[in-house]
Amino acid sequence: MNTVVLVGNLATDVTLREVGDDGKKLASFLLAVNRRNGEKADFVQITAWERTAELCGEVLTKGKKVAVEGGLRSRSWEEPDGKRRSAVEVVAREVAFLSPRPEA
Repeated sequence: MNTVVLVGNLATDVTLREVGDDGKKLASFLLAVNRRNGEKADFVQITAWERTAELCGEVLTKGKKVAVEGGLRSRSWEEPDGKRRSAVEVVAREVAFLSPRPEA
């Protein structure tokens, strides 16, 4: 079972882009998750696809509070200079918007 549930605030604005030949939507943002002991936050890269990505791009901005449920994914790649890089991220299945909506 690969399930992660996080609640935190966006540390960045959402980056929304189209990828692949079929133009699938991909949203990414950094989520700041406070630790229980109140020390400092952990920053987790979040990615979302398709309709979830579109909604994140429309609604979320830096500082907004969200709950994310998804799966942990690690990946690695080689940079043009030959250095090996790796990243761990959460691929969101559901994103709940927890900040109140701004008044019109």
